[in-house]
Amino acid sequence: MRMPFIAGNWKMNTTVSEAIDLIKAMRKELDKISNVEKVVCPPFISLAPVKELLKKSSIKLGAQNLYFLEKGAYTGEISPLMVADLCEFVILGHSERRQYFNETGEIVNKKVVAALKAGLKPILCIGERLEENEAGKTEGVVAEQLKSALAGIADPDGLIIAYEPVWAIGTGKAATGEQANKTIAFIRRNIAKSYDDKTAQEMRILYGGSVTATNAAEFMQEAEIDGALVGGASLKATEFLSIVTQTAVIKHKR
Repeated sequence: MRMPFIAGNWKMNTTVSEAIDLIKAMRKELDKISNVEKVVCPPFISLAPVKELLKKSSIKLGAQNLYFLEKGAYTGEISPLMVADLCEFVILGHSERRQYFNETGEIVNKKVVAALKAGLKPILCIGERLEENEAGKTEGVVAEQLKSALAGIADPDGLIIAYEPVWAIGTGKAATGEQANKTIAFIRRNIAKSYDDKTAQEMRILYGGSVTATNAAEFMQEAEIDGALVGGASLKATEFLSIVTQTAVIKHKR
């Protein structure tokens, strides 16, 4: 059985003091849940203080991005080595990075390669836009994003995939559990074709896009969905705790 996985992407939210308060508000209760892997991904400025708070915790730490070179004259960027010094996970290929910062499939691929080389576990985001979904192009889009992101990667060990339909991110319009499960099953078949059945069955694939405490159970009940990449709801301690708790109960029953 794949270990369920819930990650909170805080995006460009929380000051350092707010990040500390948020961790303190949910750390104790989250630590009581042992059969779900729990990850928080604060902004870069809060990674070091949050890491200190999580020293004796089961909650793990992730970054929201990295640059694909190890060092150099790249003002404002954060290298894989810097991230790996603090984190175990890193979110890559998020639709907001693709849309607002013009990250191409080639750039995402370079970042995934660099992350794996640094010993990080990438949370690779893929997903289609609304017009692509309505045109019936979902499978073609996610297959192409997957192919480009994993180009030249012989061993994707440690990689996690997050299927995040762009039309559902931050809109309050989530996919249905059935829709998400169907697409994630397609993604898993693609992994099997690119690698092998064992790799596909062991790889955790998440759903992301307007996941809340209200709809989390709908996704967690689906066999192919191994967890969630949570956005806005991860900024509310009680909401995030509820999503993790529901995941633990539902997946444990399966």
